[in-house]
Amino acid sequence: MRVVLSDNIQQRMVVSKFVFVNRFYAPDYSATSQLLTDLCCELANEQNSIAVVTSRQRYDDASAKLAKQEIVDSVEVNRIWTSRFGRQWLPGRSVDYLTFYTSVGWWLLWHLKKNDVVVAKTDPPMMSIVVAMATKIKQAKLLTWNQDVYPEVASALGVTLVDGWIGRIFKQLRNRSWLRAKVNVVLGQCMAKRLFKKGIPENKVKVIENWADGNSIIPIAQSNNILRVEWQLEHKFIVGYSGNMGRAHEFETILDAAEKLKAQPDIIFLFIGHGSKHHEFATQAKTRALNNIIFKPYQAREQLRFSLSLPNVHLISLIPEMEGLIVPSKFYGVCAAGRPTLFIGDKKGEVGRIVTRDKIGKVVTIGDSETLSTAILELKNDQTQCETMGIKARTIFEERYDKKVAMKKWKALLTSVSCDRSS
Repeated sequence: MRVVLSDNIQQRMVVSKFVFVNRFYAPDYSATSQLLTDLCCELANEQNSIAVVTSRQRYDDASAKLAKQEIVDSVEVNRIWTSRFGRQWLPGRSVDYLTFYTSVGWWLLWHLKKNDVVVAKTDPPMMSIVVAMATKIKQAKLLTWNQDVYPEVASALGVTLVDGWIGRIFKQLRNRSWLRAKVNVVLGQCMAKRLFKKGIPENKVKVIENWADGNSIIPIAQSNNILRVEWQLEHKFIVGYSGNMGRAHEFETILDAAEKLKAQPDIIFLFIGHGSKHHEFATQAKTRALNNIIFKPYQAREQLRFSLSLPNVHLISLIPEMEGLIVPSKFYGVCAAGRPTLFIGDKKGEVGRIVTRDKIGKVVTIGDSETLSTAILELKNDQTQCETMGIKARTIFEERYDKKVAMKKWKALLTSVSCDRSS
């Protein structure tokens, strides 16, 4: 099949397929799944031959049994066998990872052809190690899409097992896969610097930020937001948090700020989502009698324009040790909704740097609840400033982080890789 990803590139090259590897894919709604689905559907719409190798599970339902093979929006979806222990039990999750690695390896060895392009994402962690081996044997091309950097993430979260000889072996194998790859896609400059420090040449590292769909997520005026009425939040100044509440995020500063502001009846902290810290956070809020904190479940994708536009300002947090290892994808949805960001973390980190430089919110150091509560009051009392930041956030989003911007970058990159005749 002749693959043409960019009309302005005259050189064309015959490849069999672009193969994407990730543990989850549509109809799953996890972040990596949604991003991958967006990209694959966009490529398939232009008559490219696209295959996905994924599991039969959903992110939040290990017992799900999705179809083994089907065509979804012109994308060939291959769902391979894995164990089904799920995310809650760590040893079981490790077995799920191992069985996925094994099944992916066999699938690639059976189906890859010379010059196929394989894009390995990072769920499960260090997937590129297995894919690098298979692409070397089959003379295919490897491209990695790094949503995070393992095992460094685990080490930063206190998993001591990866600090010993096991971690050193994984890092060596992972680094070799990066060196073998034609290109390693990372989410920001901080992550790029991590790879440079590992000895990966600059010409093998490409920054393509994650995105949101600016056609689906649009700024909605508070008076027109159906959730304001449905959730009985009329006439409230809403401080929102949307997405994963995981170990990489910090919530004590938010709890302390909420406690300082609980005497302000018109300020509400709204948390939409779930994660490993959700129960602990909700328990703390209840123990402190913080009735100004409300929790809601994840919202369907078609509801995001309403749920992300509902807050007047959004909270995003990231512990400093995670800078360069992950980037909170919720940031792009917040910008798409035209809302300012209160970032709790490192001012010099990926999100903190953008918020400060482009003046689309404020940055607060972890533990500084006084500054956070003051910033919330300031934005509440100065609606013009709040709205101006939101308008600027949407403008910057359309220039840099909209889906169509990312798709253009991905098409150009994949064209370049497919046309590259070097070994």
